[in-house]
Amino acid sequence: MKKILQICLLLLVPLGAFASAGIELEDADIDLTDHKSLENGAHLYVQYCLGCHSTKYIRYLNLADDFNIDQQEILKKVAPEGAGIYDKMLTAMNGHDAKKWFGTTPPDLSLIARSRGEDWLVSYLKGFYQDSSKKTGVNNTVFPDVAMPNPLWQLQGEQKAIVKTIDDREVITGLVITEAGAMTTKQFDKAVNDIVAFLVYAGEPAQVQRQSMGKYVLLFILMFGIIAYLLKKEYWKDVH
Repeated sequence: MKKILQICLLLLVPLGAFASAGIELEDADIDLTDHKSLENGAHLYVQYCLGCHSTKYIRYLNLADDFNIDQQEILKKVAPEGAGIYDKMLTAMNGHDAKKWFGTTPPDLSLIARSRGEDWLVSYLKGFYQDSSKKTGVNNTVFPDVAMPNPLWQLQGEQKAIVKTIDDREVITGLVITEAGAMTTKQFDKAVNDIVAFLVYAGEPAQVQRQSMGKYVLLFILMFGIIAYLLKKEYWKDVH
């Protein structure tokens, strides 16, 4: 019982730490059947994220097959120049150089959506704000002291934090754009949502098929259970 309570307390620590920031996680709007959204998310990921982060379990061929898109179109619209259809989505950045520049090696993002959750990822990508005390010049509302610079600043623009003093503590209660980016707020929200949708897909490419098969599996289990129960009654009817 004591171990269970300790585990529960550990699970509540991140929630308490996050609540103290005064920022709530934003809701993601993910539709894994929307191939246009996934294609755009993959395109944006290659442009703004693949420079540092790999998704090593995904090949460009997987994107073509799963998104129902021609292979040459995937290479033209999504893959970096020179990539082949059978190539994995790997960063060209050297791990040693990355650690030297950022203080840590950027992680592979194949399973980031499964470990962090889609709401956290949306909030993270939209949560960068100016902080002159950091080497990169930015901080993040849901990942304080993040080592990574804002990869989408050209699209989003620059943000500053709205800070209020609550119970003698400085708390971030919101963010405000100080310099506009290449996208409007609505366009940027969609771009972030598409990137997160791609990361959700990358974490489990067969998720849509698994969910569609689930009802048939449950039906089979139900029918098998009924047959097994009737068979058991037949075998045991003469046993007293």
